Amino acid sequence: MSYSFFAEYYDCLTGNVDYSRKADYLIRLFERYGHDPGVTLDLACGTGSLTIEMKKRGIDIFGADASEEMLSQAMCKACDEELEILFLRQKMQELQLYGKIDTCICTLDSINHITSSTVLTRAFSKISEYLDDNGLFVFDANTVYKHRNILGDNCYIYDNKDVFCAWQNNFNEKNNKVIITLDFFEPDGERYKRSSEQFAERAYTHEQMEQMLGESGLIIDAIYDDMSFDPPVENSEREIYVVRKMKR
Repeated sequence: MSYSFFAEYYDCLTGNVDYSRKADYLIRLFERYGHDPGVTLDLACGTGSLTIEMKKRGIDIFGADASEEMLSQAMCKACDEELEILFLRQKMQELQLYGKIDTCICTLDSINHITSSTVLTRAFSKISEYLDDNGLFVFDANTVYKHRNILGDNCYIYDNKDVFCAWQNNFNEKNNKVIITLDFFEPDGERYKRSSEQFAERAYTHEQMEQMLGESGLIIDAIYDDMSFDPPVENSEREIYVVRKMKR
């Protein structure tokens, strides 16, 4: 999955995401756990917005993503900010690093984009393999509630000066998977140029997450409601998982 068209419009469609606030939250979380982030991997970093915010806060961070198009955007943005950040083209489940990392972050429901529990377990195993014994793995995930009640079979329209986007969802209740179809209409003189992208996201229960992480040698330390240190509630749409390696 390359997100070829999505990469081009990703930033303008996620303009409501406050990456600076997300970076500040992660810094507070590290402080709360007395954790020195050290060498940090931003896994599924996308166009690098959070990677850049973390770098600005003095974090020794690099990014990895499976999409060449996303990484191209990320490298251009880092260059514009005059920041030296390493970006690697790698899939989560095929991660290959040169050494251990102290911290791994994975945000904006990137985990949900892996819709096979077998493949996600493999991704968790790769993170566990490279995570230092005292390391911390922090990721967020869309909830089953959000997939059922917010995304569902709904349609959304995004209209700005750069692109018009029709976003259509198709929800499968059996596996809490949403098929997302995006149709982009970009101004081209007196006409519009159309391009399309389709991908899926799957929501996992706490029990499913715990099992997959456990099989990978990881254990859940805490689960928070999004951007807080409060426990999730019934209608939480996104949750933060704080994960460590199991003690040997």
